[in-house]
Amino acid sequence: MLLLEADKIEKKYVEGKSVVDVLKGASIRVEKGELLGIYGVSGSGKSTLLHILGGLDHANSGVVTFEGQRIDQMTENNLSDFRNKKIGFVFQFYYLLTEFSAVENVMMPCLISGKNKKEARSLAMAALKEVKMDHRAHHRPNMLSGGEQQRVAVARAVVMRPKLILADEPTGNLDRKTGEQVFEYLLQLNKRDNISMIIVSHNQELLNRFERTVLLRDGILHDI
Repeated sequence: MLLLEADKIEKKYVEGKSVVDVLKGASIRVEKGELLGIYGVSGSGKSTLLHILGGLDHANSGVVTFEGQRIDQMTENNLSDFRNKKIGFVFQFYYLLTEFSAVENVMMPCLISGKNKKEARSLAMAALKEVKMDHRAHHRPNMLSGGEQQRVAVARAVVMRPKLILADEPTGNLDRKTGEQVFEYLLQLNKRDNISMIIVSHNQELLNRFERTVLLRDGILHDI
């Protein structure tokens, strides 16, 4: 069953008098439960593409549909609700709020969705337990290792049980062993909960384990 489709996405950035064409008609289809890898050299537009697919950025042209609904035509309020309930984001640099504990960081999407604190805390603790971080629930990010922070970030991404996880180099800032552990958590979630995932990575060993991998080159996606 088709979950996400992007058709002929174009994105340009203006830098002074120069125009940089980042995406030049990128198209992609993602099935429900699919594990898709995206590979490309630095600066090829992988992060930009993920941001457009997840509603964090707008394309200059092209169409993005999610479960048959065009997200490029959503109002800002509807787009915020879409990101909160349908999409989970995992970034290379975690982006945890330093003044809050692990469990409070994971609670954030729940509170934004309107859940009360008791329910939000219960869901957050369950998500932390899934990634084996419940014992560090009350520690702030500066008390956690890089791998532990990324596991908290994964818990935050999945706490609302999204339909799609977008992960931008989720293991890129970790050592090999820790990166493998984080990737295994993502694989488990994909298989157990049938959550679709699009993961950007430079790690060829990880990419070899994906169901399908595409290459972003010259602003266009190519099957490899």
